[in-house]
Amino acid sequence: MQNFWKVKTLEKMSPDEWESLCDGCGLCCLVKIEDEDSGEVFNTSVSCRQLDIESCRCRDYKNRLTAAPMCIQLTLENLPELNWLPETCAYKRLYESQPLPLWHPLLTGDKNAVHEAGFSAKWFAQSEEYIHPDQLVEFVISIGKL
Repeated sequence: MQNFWKVKTLEKMSPDEWESLCDGCGLCCLVKIEDEDSGEVFNTSVSCRQLDIESCRCRDYKNRLTAAPMCIQLTLENLPELNWLPETCAYKRLYESQPLPLWHPLLTGDKNAVHEAGFSAKWFAQSEEYIHPDQLVEFVISIGKL
């Protein structure tokens, strides 16, 4: 169904429709650190080692939850709690009754539009395999302002 996201709620979407909302930015695959005192979660410019940074897709999406223990499966139930998602995230936007970004692949038909628009980890992410965990705090970024 064309423009299904305009007529269906997130709850009513099929698994394929739900998956198609992902714009392929890779921003949710960035390593997060949590302030132990405040509980605030911060994004870093360091990506999960399973992220293919060039394509911003998981190398093993089917097994991601076991291959990358820090990976979180985005669901309707946990979506409200994931305040670290970027403002451009289709899941977050639809949950908040906002339209998809104009460059979203569902609107443009181009899976590279997110990268060309500059809303992608492709341009700055580096794999966690090259960063010592003690250094993560040095890589904190704000993705809400990309």
